[in-house]
Amino acid sequence: MSRAASPHRPPLWRDRAFGTYWIAQSLSAAGDAFAYLAVPLLVLQATGSVAQMGLLTAVAGAASVVAGVFGGVLVDRYDRRTLMIVADLARLVLYALVPLVWFAGPQVWLLFVVLPICEAAGMLFQVAAVTAVRNLVDSDRLTEANGRLQATFAATAVLGPLLAGVVSANFGPAVAIAVNAASFALSAAGLSLIRLRPVQAAGAAPVTRQRPVAEFLAGARFLWRQPVLRALTVLLSVFIFLTYGFTDVLIYRVTHDLGGTEGTVGTVLGLAALGTVAGALLVAPLRRRRGFGATWIGAHAVCGFALAGAGMVTTLPAVTALTAVYLCCLSIGGICSMSLRQEITPDHLLGRVTSAFWSTHYALGPAGAAILTWTAGRYGVPAVALVAGAGCLLVAVGGLFTPIRRAGAKPALRPPGLQPAPAGGTISG
Repeated sequence: MSRAASPHRPPLWRDRAFGTYWIAQSLSAAGDAFAYLAVPLLVLQATGSVAQMGLLTAVAGAASVVAGVFGGVLVDRYDRRTLMIVADLARLVLYALVPLVWFAGPQVWLLFVVLPICEAAGMLFQVAAVTAVRNLVDSDRLTEANGRLQATFAATAVLGPLLAGVVSANFGPAVAIAVNAASFALSAAGLSLIRLRPVQAAGAAPVTRQRPVAEFLAGARFLWRQPVLRALTVLLSVFIFLTYGFTDVLIYRVTHDLGGTEGTVGTVLGLAALGTVAGALLVAPLRRRRGFGATWIGAHAVCGFALAGAGMVTTLPAVTALTAVYLCCLSIGGICSMSLRQEITPDHLLGRVTSAFWSTHYALGPAGAAILTWTAGRYGVPAVALVAGAGCLLVAVGGLFTPIRRAGAKPALRPPGLQPAPAGGTISG
């Protein structure tokens, strides 16, 4: 799986396999960025209802949570590249149906069929993609490879909504979804050109597979036995409940309350996504200087203030700036959480712990999105944003009374209570 660094190896950017994978991942991320904007706009254009947007987000989110339960097990059992190609082709076909049917007239019911399946396929793709990098590059290049991939994802988060907004404004959201479908075809084609190294359990004895639920529970037990990971999972479940529908509410605020167009929405989301880039650049020095606990708690506290402000201000520049602050701190908190999970989870459990973490802390998201958007339509965005922001601030305060506060107080050392717990159950190869 790995080898020592060699002066004869070409730079990573000249590695053909990684370069092809990098391009395929970028195209897939670009497709996600288009759907991120185009689907809510399509629903809003057809129904004018923010509650309908939230209901669709809730249904799709529920499908993603269900897929996340078994995503890690599937990725451990089957060829990762094949799973990613299948997920891309499924999204290609399903998303392509939307503009074909929509040209004959709006059919909102179709979105309630297509989007949940696509979100489930997307969750499987994401779990496979996280693990596939380890089968593509040498171990001494993992950090560099992940850095390049994350930088590209941040760029697509900026450019994707901008381009989707332009396409939606000039040709309609249905055409933007057609562009989204085409991106998955290109991603699948790129993945078909590479070969991943076989998964190996170096030095480990063969193990017996169990039923998928039992294997998933092995990851869930590890997650629950770690005091910091347990606290993170609980608090982030509340945070996701409060914020999962924020994008829908923001789009409704810009178009309904502030008179913006589809292009305006794309510009707001695209510029605000620069906050994600800033967060990715700031998180490492912040964690080194302040430790995990202070960085995570501080980021989520600022998220609460920014979310409340974004829903209450009355100008587009202010909405954009506050949303950028929110996304910056969301990025800081998310990268901190992901990094800590990777640091303290044994390699053979990482896929299932990731699935357990995602599916557990996203479980309340669909209900939160439905409630958030319904109340926004009934009581107005400012009131809902104020309540949601206050809730996020309480999540940060809650972190002060959990092991999160002390985690990483000395960043160079592994804090007490973070030693890997014994893995429950039998682990698959």
